Amino acid sequence: MFEYTKEVLTKVSFDKVLFRKELSKALKWLKGEERKMLMMWVMATFGHRYMDIITEVFKKFTH
Repeated sequence: MFEYTKEVLTKVSFDKVLFRKELSKALKWLKGEERKMLMMWVMATFGHRYMDIITEVFKKFTH
């Protein structure tokens, strides 16, 4: 599921709304270690463009 999530996020990264939606959906599916790996990958890959969205979505799922 982790690899699939990376593919989906890469494909929708052109659109801020779709990116937020798919990142939220992925965090519902993934648990534990996969979530941590996703956070590192997303920050490294899209942090320069979507840091605000990434921070907001991960904050929602860690509290």
